[in-house]
Amino acid sequence: MSTKKKQSFLGGAAILASAVAIVKAIGFFYKIPLNNILGEEGKTYFDSAYQIYNVLLSISTAGLPLALSKLVSEAQAQGRENEKRRLFSTAIWMFFALGVTGFAIMFFGTSWVAARLHNETAYWAIRALSPAVFCVCLLACMRGYTQGQGNMTPTAVSQVLEALSKLGIGLALAWYIFRAGMGQEFVAAGAILGVTIGTVLSMFFLIGYLTTHRSPAESLDVPASRGALASRILAIGVPITLSNSAMSIINLVDTSIVMGRLQNGLGLTEEAASTLKGSYGYAMDMLNLPPAFVFPVTMSLIPVAAAALARQDHREVDRIVSSAFRLIAILGLPCGVGLSVLSTPIMRLVLPARPEAALAAGPHLQVLGLACIFVCVMNLTNAILQTYGKVQLPVLTVILGGLVKIIMNYVLVGNPDINIHGAPISTLCCYVTIAGLNLFLVWLYSPRRPHYLQIFTKPVIASVLMGGAAWAVHGFVSRALSEHSAYGANAVATLCGILAGVIVYAILVVVMRILRAEDLKTIPHGEKLAKMLHLR
Repeated sequence: MSTKKKQSFLGGAAILASAVAIVKAIGFFYKIPLNNILGEEGKTYFDSAYQIYNVLLSISTAGLPLALSKLVSEAQAQGRENEKRRLFSTAIWMFFALGVTGFAIMFFGTSWVAARLHNETAYWAIRALSPAVFCVCLLACMRGYTQGQGNMTPTAVSQVLEALSKLGIGLALAWYIFRAGMGQEFVAAGAILGVTIGTVLSMFFLIGYLTTHRSPAESLDVPASRGALASRILAIGVPITLSNSAMSIINLVDTSIVMGRLQNGLGLTEEAASTLKGSYGYAMDMLNLPPAFVFPVTMSLIPVAAAALARQDHREVDRIVSSAFRLIAILGLPCGVGLSVLSTPIMRLVLPARPEAALAAGPHLQVLGLACIFVCVMNLTNAILQTYGKVQLPVLTVILGGLVKIIMNYVLVGNPDINIHGAPISTLCCYVTIAGLNLFLVWLYSPRRPHYLQIFTKPVIASVLMGGAAWAVHGFVSRALSEHSAYGANAVATLCGILAGVIVYAILVVVMRILRAEDLKTIPHGEKLAKMLHLR
């Protein structure tokens, strides 16, 4: 690879990484106030619609855009401009058909879908989100096409535009409907409508971009038939789709079981069940935050591992995989422990308008904080197994973990002494199962088997000490401010506890030599950071 191409690749990766960081930050400022507006019931309606959307989204966009991107990239590298154009014109009709199908399921089958989820009041939220499925399918095709040409900017801009619309329009609509005194099901629908509008705006942006940036290059190549090109797209995309959509499908089934057991097993009304499910949904939002920020750091190592594997450089593969595991341990473990130790204070901090809901969500987050660690491990080990060419194994382990989750939810949530508290327990057991199986498979198929005890022991000790420091500081500051307002005292105590935990953990990482200089080699400015921290 030439220097110019390498720089182009790194620049594209940096653009996408920056866009993801911006989108996640916007998402945080969207979700926190929205959760305070929605309440537990509205949160359940919102989540029910989103989980249906995620399943249809995964099926239609998880693998096919990657397949299109790969084939377009190959055609461009070979100067086959006509084939590149036919790939896009073939794919756009495939994505159009998928979008229409997904839209029809959500729009015309709204009542049936809501009934299957034991949450018929989610009707309006589901219907408001239905056009987004169609738009996102077309978006995925256009993003795959531009990325295949090595241009990441249109994807990045469209993602940020989508997130800004969700924040500016969805949050404003939810607040307006809430202030108008309408039901929480309509508040959730208003918030969801902002998502739909965002996808529409992003779709028109990409249509405009492709219209004004048509390639003038001419070529004499004779492209393959549309049927042959469609077969090639499906052959690459379908296995990836199966892998990436398994967890979305399991989560949707899981939601149906939880709502069903709360109503049919415990005799609760739909509204009461939605309230309990909403408190669990609040905690799940916090669970999903750390992996979103931690995972991209380690993903920069995986392409390097694939290249080393192709060269049969087993020592380099071992070094890279070990570094990835250390980074996951160093970043994921303290996040999980921190969420668990300060679970209720954190929920009280982010839900000032819903103090009772915050107290109800605290015990859920205490369990889910531990689950967060295994989510990070699962994500990394899935990527490593795919790098090793074992693409079917992550699908199998996710399905096995999902079955554990579904069975445990059916048993625990239907128990009157446990009820909704069974949901976070089953989620933890699900991710422990997946991560445990994946760790074994990575150990089994690695050219040089990783030493897990050596990798994880020190980060575990440092994280436990960090958790103790955060808990102690929070308790001390909370007692010192006990005469002030309850929310203000908790906010200051929680932030002080988090700060103390960060400082203690950073010191322990350096003193215990948990992080090595080689772990930072593939991270931008990693060598400078290693010198600054005196790492060897």
